[in-house]
This record gives sequence, structure tokens and C-alpha cells, in this order.
Amino acid sequence: MSEKKNPFFHHAEAACFLGRKNGEPVGRIAAIIDRNHIKFHDEPVGFFGFFECLPDCAIARELLDTAANWLKERDIKIMRGPMNPSMNDECGFLLEGFDSPPMIMMTYTPPYYLDYMEHCGLTKARDLYAYNLVIGDVAAGGRLEKLAGAVKRRVPGLTVRPANMKQFQSEVAAVQEVYNSAWNHNWGFVPMTDAETESLAKRLKPLIVPELMIMAEVNGKPAAFIVTLPDYNQVLGKINGTLGPLGIAKFLWYSRKISAIRVMVMGVAEEYRKKGIEGLLYLESFKAAVKKGYERAEMSWILEDNVLMRRGCELMGGKLYKKYRIFEKKIS
Repeated sequence: MSEKKNPFFHHAEAACFLGRKNGEPVGRIAAIIDRNHIKFHDEPVGFFGFFECLPDCAIARELLDTAANWLKERDIKIMRGPMNPSMNDECGFLLEGFDSPPMIMMTYTPPYYLDYMEHCGLTKARDLYAYNLVIGDVAAGGRLEKLAGAVKRRVPGLTVRPANMKQFQSEVAAVQEVYNSAWNHNWGFVPMTDAETESLAKRLKPLIVPELMIMAEVNGKPAAFIVTLPDYNQVLGKINGTLGPLGIAKFLWYSRKISAIRVMVMGVAEEYRKKGIEGLLYLESFKAAVKKGYERAEMSWILEDNVLMRRGCELMGGKLYKKYRIFEKKIS
């Protein structure tokens, strides 16, 4: 939330509020206005995020009312969230799937948050889905191999390769170009600025396994990509959040034992959609994942109304196992 370090705040502003009871902190919330969202969607929407609350609905109501009043004073008509601080970051309250821990860069929130949102007058805006699948079954099934051959015949000049970390800035620029094209019509999407893309890439670079970041090009032009990360949350639980010399050693050791990956983001440029390139990206990423010993993958998050992406997950044997909800409320 550092306004000096996070380029999101080049086009946004936020106010952070801390709730106290008898001098003790009991909750927190941020109210957020993203001017790029308002301009891109032409809607007077503001956001709340970074919500935490002890099990007391009165505290939740006070926090939400405080955020809503701050937004209303700035001519915002609808409050939506949680966004931490945007849809390009962690977002949503966990709706289903409380029996398993969250994957890297996904949220985990207590069930009572859902009740509190409804009691405070917020309603569903959208649900986000997460699918779970066994990687080996997909990589060895043969179905994607046949699809891959058909795709290469259907799209002349198509090449697929792992990311080149020596040319990382060029790869990032290609990802941004495709991402802003591929996600352009998705609900809630706001194009990432150059500064935001560079900041995110800098944070993710140490976590990227090149073989799991697949780039697709047609005659040398960026056409599609997939970014898959090992689930480093499995490691963070082992080191208790400590990254001193011993913590770093433990991090490196336990990183070898990670069993799952998260398909974090995929994009296909609009002109190459519905040609099967998505399946080719999955195949190359999952084949590499199997070689490295990963066993399962989470595909997240996917908008509930993104039928093509959901169907692709299900055709590969993916099971819907978590849902997240974004709420909203008219505030004026």
C-alpha cells in the first residue's frame, strides 16, 4: 500500500482506516479510487480492500460505512470489493473451499466475512473460480498432444518456447502487450500501465521458473503467453515468515519439495483466439511441470462468466474446488 513505491497510485488514491475497541485494534479497511478504472469503464465505482475484522458484525459495519463515506465524499456512487488494491492483485473473499490452504497470491478469509457483507447491505458483483487438476493426467493423456499438432497446422508461423530470462524485459513487454489485448473485454479489467507491469515483473522475477512461463509467437510477433508459478505458500509456512540467513536456506531447501503450481495468468491476443493456442500453452507448461516433479495445478482465478476458460479447465479434468466473491453496494 505504499503510495511512493506502488505505481498503481500514480493513477489512484486510497485512505486507510484502523478500527479500535477499548484501545485495541479490531479491524482495518482501505477505501480506494482508481481513476483509470473510472475512465476505462465510465462508471463511478470505488473500492474497499485490505479488509480484516474480528468476529463482530458491528465492527464490520463501522469499517464499511467509514470507507463508503470517504468514497461518497469524492462523488463515488458504488463501492466494490475487496480489492487489494485492484483486480491485478489479490481480490475477493473466499466463498467455497475453506478446507484447503490458499495458493500463492490468492486470498483466504474466514466464512463470517460473507455474512457480514450481506448484513451490511452488500450484494454479489461477481464470483471468481479456481480449478484443481492432476498435472500428470493432462500431460500424459494424449488429447492435448493431438490438439497441439492441429494448432500448429492451423496457425502457420506459430512457435512456442520457454521464457528467456536473459531477455526478461523484452518478455515482460510482450506479456503486457498480449495481456492488455486478451483481457480487454473482461469484467473489471483495467489495462496495466508500463510502470505497473515493470513493478509486478520485478516482484515476480525471483519466483519464476522459466520452463513454466511459456511464450507463443506467430512469425516473431507476440501472440500468447502463460505464467505458472510454484506454490511458494507451501514454503512460507515452513519458515514462519522469517527470511534471515537460516530462513533463506530453509526457503531454498523446501522450494525443492513444492508439489503444486498455480496457473496465474494466461492471455491470447484477440486475433488468435479460438484457435486452440490455449491448449498448447497448457501442454508445454504441464509437461515441464511434470519433469520438475510437480503433481497438481490450480487454475485461478477465472471469472464465473468466462465460459471458454472454464470449459477448457473442465475438458482437461479440472475440478472446481474454490470460489471467491466480490461484493458491491450503491452508496449514493
